[in-house]
Amino acid sequence: SDISEDAPSGTVVALLYVQDRDSGPNGEVRCSLNGDLPFRLEKSFEDYYRVVTARELDREQVSEYNVTVRAAD
Repeated sequence: SDISEDAPSGTVVALLYVQDRDSGPNGEVRCSLNGDLPFRLEKSFEDYYRVVTARELDREQVSEYNVTVRAAD
């Protein structure tokens, strides 16, 4: 996703849906972001997560990010 460097903290970058086909406690999924990035992961609703900006971005310092979301059950 393209994001303006003047986007305020909390701007949604991506919306994710995660699902484990197991039921009950075996179907619970934990998601996390890897690395020291200016983004955070928020649980939105049930199995939905959103990646949002955690602080302002500076294109002169970093012009592109590779964001990896890890899902584990």
